[in-house]
Amino acid sequence: MFHKILGYFSSDLAIDLGTANTLVFVKGKGIVCDEPSVVAIQKDKVIAVGLEAQKMLGKTPANIIAMRPLKDGVIADFDKTGEMLKYFIRKVHNRKSFISPRIAIGVPSGITQVEQRAVKDAAQASGAREIYLIEEPMAAAIGVGLPIGEPCGNMIVDIGGGTTDVAVISLHGVVYSKAVRMGGDKMDEAVVNHIKNKGRILIGERTAEHIKKQIGSAFKIDDQNRTMEVKGRDLVSGIPKTVTIYEDEIRESLSENVTVIINAIKVALENTPPELASDIVDRGIVLAGGGALLRGLDELLKHETGLTVIVAEDPLTAVVKGVGKVLDDLDILRRVAI
Repeated sequence: MFHKILGYFSSDLAIDLGTANTLVFVKGKGIVCDEPSVVAIQKDKVIAVGLEAQKMLGKTPANIIAMRPLKDGVIADFDKTGEMLKYFIRKVHNRKSFISPRIAIGVPSGITQVEQRAVKDAAQASGAREIYLIEEPMAAAIGVGLPIGEPCGNMIVDIGGGTTDVAVISLHGVVYSKAVRMGGDKMDEAVVNHIKNKGRILIGERTAEHIKKQIGSAFKIDDQNRTMEVKGRDLVSGIPKTVTIYEDEIRESLSENVTVIINAIKVALENTPPELASDIVDRGIVLAGGGALLRGLDELLKHETGLTVIVAEDPLTAVVKGVGKVLDDLDILRRVAI
């Protein structure tokens, strides 16, 4: 009875704790928070989180550090992740709630027991009553509306900031999964390195991400070779300068990273039981996560596998929506939680 009363007062939260962005979904309200997973610290004290902290990336004086507490999809700094979670939960509740919420968190499929413990402890420190962890590919599959409870094979590829999760799902369970530490962040790094080596100028991660979104691609779809003006610091003279970069060269710089993702998908297909593999031939592969938005990635995958490839309607929110849907159904929540 007491739990029922608690449940009535508390707002259950679904969290997609991502390397690049953290999204929070509140039961009955939808997505209420979508901010970068960045924390700014001064003398061991957190002074800004999310958007405020992101604005400081690469622009801080020596006594302030702007950092990402999650690296490659896992917690790199436990205390800062706890602070970040606390901030997002408080922001969503916009009051010091005396009732603790029930929280479900999306985590990468390759997460170790130690990392699971760290996520749970961070959520507990932020005042959660019950904590459930759900593997991101499972959450993404639910979020995009795949029939995960049916006896048929569904393949989902979730390309996040730090990791890419490939999973084949049937009957509320993951039949096969493969996680590679490759995602949007490594792509940004590749763009930084390419411009450093070719253009002899130095740019920051945020600029690299902007370039990737504007003219980045995985496959040549048309005859256009889009261009972009980029400002950075000249490596020789040290003076800021502007260079022009082309879509073709950015595609080339991303090709190695994209190949890692395609190989992970091929390995998953090779390891899928034959009955489920025939379902995937009929249903195709569904892409979710921010990386699914890379222009031409679906075309390249079609070309490489010969299968239908579908990009989720809103790939960035697939995981958090899936975790949110599961909160409404405790029976499924207990089935799919780790």
